Amino acid sequence: MRHGVRGKNPLLRFAVVAALAAAPLITLAAVGDAAQMAPPLGPCSGPDCPTQWDPPHTGPFNGADASLNVFVGGNYLVRQNAAEAEGKIAILGNLDINKASGGAFNMGVVGVGSMVTPPNGSDHVTVGGSVAMDNSQANPSRLFIGGTDFFVNPPTALWGNLVYGTTLTGAYDITPTGQAIQDPTRIDQFEPLRTIIENDSACMARQTATGTVADDGTTVTFTGDGTSARQIFNYDQNIGTDGGIRQLSFAGIPANATVIVNMTGSNVTVNTSSGTGAVDDPLTVLRPNLMWNFPTATNVSVIGTAQWQGSIMTGNPDSTTILSNPGTNGRVYLAGNLQQQGSAGTEIHNYPFNGDLPECSESPSPSPSPSDSPSPSPSDSPSPSPSDSPSPSPSDSPSPSPSDSPSPSPSDSPSPSPSETTPQPSPSETTPEPTGSRTRPPHPLPDTGGGDLVAPAAGAAAVLLGLGGAVIALARRNRGRHS
Repeated sequence: MRHGVRGKNPLLRFAVVAALAAAPLITLAAVGDAAQMAPPLGPCSGPDCPTQWDPPHTGPFNGADASLNVFVGGNYLVRQNAAEAEGKIAILGNLDINKASGGAFNMGVVGVGSMVTPPNGSDHVTVGGSVAMDNSQANPSRLFIGGTDFFVNPPTALWGNLVYGTTLTGAYDITPTGQAIQDPTRIDQFEPLRTIIENDSACMARQTATGTVADDGTTVTFTGDGTSARQIFNYDQNIGTDGGIRQLSFAGIPANATVIVNMTGSNVTVNTSSGTGAVDDPLTVLRPNLMWNFPTATNVSVIGTAQWQGSIMTGNPDSTTILSNPGTNGRVYLAGNLQQQGSAGTEIHNYPFNGDLPECSESPSPSPSPSDSPSPSPSDSPSPSPSDSPSPSPSDSPSPSPSDSPSPSPSDSPSPSPSETTPQPSPSETTPEPTGSRTRPPHPLPDTGGGDLVAPAAGAAAVLLGLGGAVIALARRNRGRHS
């Protein structure tokens, strides 16, 4: 009767081991199959993407990124003492630079950031409408495109083009061999992105929350379920106010999970002191998969003392997003307008979004709804129509009232030939230097997809399951012969 003790059949034991070994691989295949945003949105693209993304620093430079870091579906206004915007930029409306004290505004290549530039020779900044720099002051506002990498020997020019649709007025410097090019058709490739952003924002807003949010008056804590590959938080309150700042904390977030924070309402303020960019900061670890979504807002105001971590998406084409915080580390995808300002300098740094966004069969744009909590309205915003000249909003810092964006006849616009000078973007003196080491982050960021890992995992799982099944069949036949 010894042959009747089936629990000790070695073939069955092997089949069980094979099945158990396959289980985590099946789970990995299911979780790792990420629907990342396709270029030019989302992850870094191009042959020179870095294998690691360092905290904001002054150099050395660290590769090139062909994806958009900033997309603005309306107008882009630079006010007060805003300093720079890193990475590849597309603006469907107008670009208007009118700094309170004049001076440089760097775009594309910057003095402080991830130091990942747009590819050399590409269009670093593409504007569908006009580009205007205020020249009414003794120290006029000046746009800088490009720079020089002095960390290599010999020093190498980092250069690209400024493309505009209608007029170009005011002072600018472009590193050779970059040019200022008038071409109203060059923006056409980016026009569909506004609808994609509207739909993605609305789709995220319709997802069921997997976690909870609590504000104890000091810290806003986002607590996930600890298991879902996509962590969803729906929050209908402000994070702090103009007079009250909050810290941010995330708990119960699995490693490599996508985190989506849907902040609903019409007037939304985020005032936080959390975020340094340092590699040991928990928010830095979340950053490549963290998306802050404002689906219904008319006005979004991001203020505070932090190096903001994570990407921003605003889905309402009639909205204005005002960035007054020291630094934004992540993609900025806006269906509406952007106003970048700050009394002590404000910077946008180039960091990718590698997360997995949900997919909806139908994605109508949400209708703005009033916020459940009182929220101060940000300063007056520009008209969302690209054809209208943007009007500045009042600022807390002394600033002369800028004149309307000029629209001279084409004959008044400067020649599209590049500047003879080779400017080097200078680091902003007001950018808080992140603490901590500038070594490789503890979780290296992925490249443009998770498929390289998913396919082998799924294949290995299939082999193990198939082998286990074959062994089970053989064991059954053996049992039949001995019964």
